[in-house]
Amino acid sequence: MAFMQCDFFSEVLQISTSMNVLIPQQTKSQIGLQTNTRSEKHPTLYLLHGLSDDHTIWMRRTSIERYASELGLAVVMPNVDRSFYRDMAYGKKYWTFVTEELPHLARSFFPLSEKREDNFVAGLSMGGYGALKWAFRKPHQFSAAASLSGVMDVEGRGEVQFLDYPLIFGMPPVIRPEDDLFWLLENRRRYGEVTPRIYQCCGTEDFLYQENKRFSERCKQEPICFTYEEGKGSHDWAYWDQKIQDVLKWLFSEK
Repeated sequence: MAFMQCDFFSEVLQISTSMNVLIPQQTKSQIGLQTNTRSEKHPTLYLLHGLSDDHTIWMRRTSIERYASELGLAVVMPNVDRSFYRDMAYGKKYWTFVTEELPHLARSFFPLSEKREDNFVAGLSMGGYGALKWAFRKPHQFSAAASLSGVMDVEGRGEVQFLDYPLIFGMPPVIRPEDDLFWLLENRRRYGEVTPRIYQCCGTEDFLYQENKRFSERCKQEPICFTYEEGKGSHDWAYWDQKIQDVLKWLFSEK
């Protein structure tokens, strides 16, 4: 795998920003790492960070490079600050950046597939919320999406939990339907006929467990391809390092 630390200018954000990118590299003599390449343009996972992290965190806290290498999977890890993957009420347009500008730029820089069946999105905590919101609102971009310990109920959590809420959702904070995962699930056909496959997991000791459980029960009532897993685990990297491996296996389970 080739590891790129990419600094670039965003027209949407009007600032220079960064992303980390993993690109499959076919090698013959490398010891201890097997990389498979599938085509000239690589299948791609957009991997999203949580509230207190940035684009470097998946590389620092997990072995995502080793896991993706065996699958010949490119991984794009952007930086969106503490935006909840939204065009902030008082801040930058991170939703527009990550869902519109980022894929276009990433494909202009690297040999990434544009095919829906080759594109996936996943994230943890705030990033799990962002991954599912992206998949529901722009289902033509992805064939599958995964949430690890995601924030499922942004309205129920509110500014009591996250002091950034007024900056993100306005003062007082107002959660619009297009930012509510429960509403998006029930109204997903407004955005497209085919919903991506959805994977959701959460540890039973996680402070977000109850809202994950409620969202999973709601998903099971809908005619979508949905997988839910729970088990012992907290809101920490020991859990996410293990579960991202399960996510990658799941992504390619129908390939």
